[in-house]
Amino acid sequence: MSNKVQYLVSACLCGIPCRYDGTSSPNKDVVELVREGRAIPICPEVLGGLSIPRIGMDLVGGEGKDVLDGLTAVISRKGDDLTASLLRGALASFLIAKKFRIKTALMKQKSPSCGCGLIKRRGKTIKGDGVTTALFKREGIRVASR
Repeated sequence: MSNKVQYLVSACLCGIPCRYDGTSSPNKDVVELVREGRAIPICPEVLGGLSIPRIGMDLVGGEGKDVLDGLTAVISRKGDDLTASLLRGALASFLIAKKFRIKTALMKQKSPSCGCGLIKRRGKTIKGDGVTTALFKREGIRVASR
């Protein structure tokens, strides 16, 4: 376990094609952090057992903290309940953060898992956090968006 590791980052931000549509959203600063060994890439949706590519999904009637509290669900655009997968992925991501004593995560905006400050619902961008980001914040991990 390296003492250099400081961040968890959304894997799509470092060029890993793991977004729902099989693409990535590389951010040059995040790519550099991973190259330097200062960041660990994660994809909570994949860690939760979802495939690449996968059907898009929305948090229904709430945001990530509401999913954590059992108040709302995550539903695919085909109508499948993906709540359990997103909760599994959030927990797996948190356990990685805990193992490496991560204090900061850099997460992709607008994602139902990683979204920090912004998520998408039915194609519209709204304020809110995704499930993993909500768990990180609840557990004292600082989260910034990229």
